[in-house]
Amino acid sequence: MKNKLSWFAIPYVVWMALMVVIPILIMVVYAFTTAEFQGTLANFAEMGSYASVFLRSFQLALVATLVCLLIGYPVSYWIAQESSGFQRLAVALIMLPMWMNFLLRTYSWMSILENNGLLNQFFRSIGLLELLGVEYIPMIGTSGAVVLGMVYNYLPFMILPIYSVIVKLDHSLLEAARDLGGDTPLVFRKVILPLSLPGVLSGVTMVFVPSVSTFAISRLLGGGTQMMLGDLIEQQFLGGAYDPHLGAAISMVMMVIVVVCMVVMNRFGEGEEQAVML
Repeated sequence: MKNKLSWFAIPYVVWMALMVVIPILIMVVYAFTTAEFQGTLANFAEMGSYASVFLRSFQLALVATLVCLLIGYPVSYWIAQESSGFQRLAVALIMLPMWMNFLLRTYSWMSILENNGLLNQFFRSIGLLELLGVEYIPMIGTSGAVVLGMVYNYLPFMILPIYSVIVKLDHSLLEAARDLGGDTPLVFRKVILPLSLPGVLSGVTMVFVPSVSTFAISRLLGGGTQMMLGDLIEQQFLGGAYDPHLGAAISMVMMVIVVVCMVVMNRFGEGEEQAVML
């Protein structure tokens, strides 16, 4: 019976081979070759001149992930404590922006943050700009605007995994902790927080990975001054600085770094779960 069922996995294996394995192999070949497809490590040596782009990408991604966590965990915890009807409504409202096009959501923030955008018009109407002695407050084209765009677009990916874990916690454990004399802060710190770590780690991964590789947000809200790894890779394949071999090398290094971060976070989560069980 198992042999017969295994045949149903063939389409999935073929799909993974065509869409995942083969592109990765092509990327590895390009990363270690020249334009004449001769073996070289020069592509990796050349990345040293883009160290600032790597640093900026990981800094902004970490900041965005931390902000999403600081906002997402309390929101998830609050929703999980409410009635089932409120939970369904809250989850629907959180997912509602995700039904809109990603670029459309980002363009909307451009109209809000630009020099003559909605925020600056509001500040002008209340006399704040006149008080500060400026024509506008520069917001577009800054690191803050890029982080804001990441948080807005990826916050649901932090809230939903944490909420799904907290709402499924065994309430008998919480009642037992309270019966043993634990107050609300102690129960949260010793029971709820450790048991919700799998959701936290999933949320961190789902926010950090797209944040560190984004290019649309950094291009639109960063105004071309906040180049990130996604923009750099796109330039190597589609821009004037056409060099797919360098682009493949950058992609490979970024992929390895992201995989290492995910492995470390997963190991950390396994350690925490074992500590809770003990």
